[in-house]
Amino acid sequence: MEKKKIDRISELAKKSREEGLSEAERLEQKALRQEYVDAHRQSLTSQLERVVLVEKDGRKIPLKKKES
Repeated sequence: MEKKKIDRISELAKKSREEGLSEAERLEQKALRQEYVDAHRQSLTSQLERVVLVEKDGRKIPLKKKES
């Protein structure tokens, strides 16, 4: 996520605490926060997909997504 968007999230949070937000600003804040969460979720998923467990006998076993 771009630094500019993260800074905007911080600005809106500060304004919310100090004086409140308009409806448009609340919607913007909600959308930016969701984008932030989605970016982190995607990053974590990507990292976990690259994890490989190494057994004592040297076998390499990639992590698999747990089926629900």
